[in-house]
Amino acid sequence: MDNLGAALGALVPSIGVGLLFWLAMRAIVRADRNERAALARLDAQEAAASGIAENSGPTTSGHA
Repeated sequence: MDNLGAALGALVPSIGVGLLFWLAMRAIVRADRNERAALARLDAQEAAASGIAENSGPTTSGHA
């Protein structure tokens, strides 16, 4: 039984640090996703306010 306690005692800190790392990375990725969505909404609002179509690209006049 003493060996089991020593093994668990050795693994618990690593598991705890891994869990903290996972939580931090999850928070970072979610924040980035939310920021990108907010910027996309802002860009869409600005485009709508200025009358620019969302998928408008450079137009060609047909001349080579």
